[in-house]
Amino acid sequence: MYDIIIVGAGPAGLTAALYALRANKNILILEAKSYGGQILKANRVDNYPAMPGINGFDFANSLYEQVKSLGGNIVYETVVKVNEDKTVITNKNTYKAKAVILATGADHKKLNLENEINLIGKGVSYCATCDGNFFKGKDVAIIGGGNTALEDAIYLADIVNKLYVIHRGESFRGDEVLLNELKTHNNVEFMLDSNVVKINGNQILESIDVKDINDNITNIKISGLFIAVGQEPNNKLFTNIVDLDENGYFISSDGLHTKVEGIYIAGDARQKTLRQLTTAVGDGSIAATTAIREMMK
Repeated sequence: MYDIIIVGAGPAGLTAALYALRANKNILILEAKSYGGQILKANRVDNYPAMPGINGFDFANSLYEQVKSLGGNIVYETVVKVNEDKTVITNKNTYKAKAVILATGADHKKLNLENEINLIGKGVSYCATCDGNFFKGKDVAIIGGGNTALEDAIYLADIVNKLYVIHRGESFRGDEVLLNELKTHNNVEFMLDSNVVKINGNQILESIDVKDINDNITNIKISGLFIAVGQEPNNKLFTNIVDLDENGYFISSDGLHTKVEGIYIAGDARQKTLRQLTTAVGDGSIAATTAIREMMK
């Protein structure tokens, strides 16, 4: 019997582990892949307080070592089900806890193009507010048609030299007020009914090939490519204990509680307005502290 089982070893899960261990709780961290989550792919993090310029891998590794120094350990197994009685079933074992924190994270949707993964952190990014400043005064492109893409485009338009906004549809899905604001920027070029079909570059992004509705292909030289076509939360296995919104994110009335007593949520997997490193670690600390407090009632 564990005090707390934490599902997911990204920043939210590891921060929850840190708080639980400092409260002298017996914990288990379950992770299907590797610790660190999405931050591992960040070449440089400039928006985390007091740690400007830290490499994403270094951040994740430092957090893991901190958890490890307190006696925390990650068991690499895939969780396949969590029951209302706080039984956690993996592909190998069954565990029981007094409380469970689901910090399963979310993955950015990919274009699934050759070179895309290889150039992450070398020109390809999925977070404009994280990486936009690295491309100040340069030519960049953003792909997407929803509110996130439009908000990111407005942010980028203020700092880059030229911004190409590429969307596969003939009109944007995002709010008109955002689109109108974006149109006030003279350095923005819209490419509708268009898809990026190739990402070019060896060690660093050099250009992209864009195909329009008439199958014409245009090569655009850019330094940065921001992909904002949505995220895929890893939550489908937990619909018996947590409600999901239309996009698959965890829903709760106050952010961290679920409809099952003793089961909590944290990090990018939950419904919220901002998914960044700061909010992930904030969620982890609150979820663990809440679990510990309610466990003692």
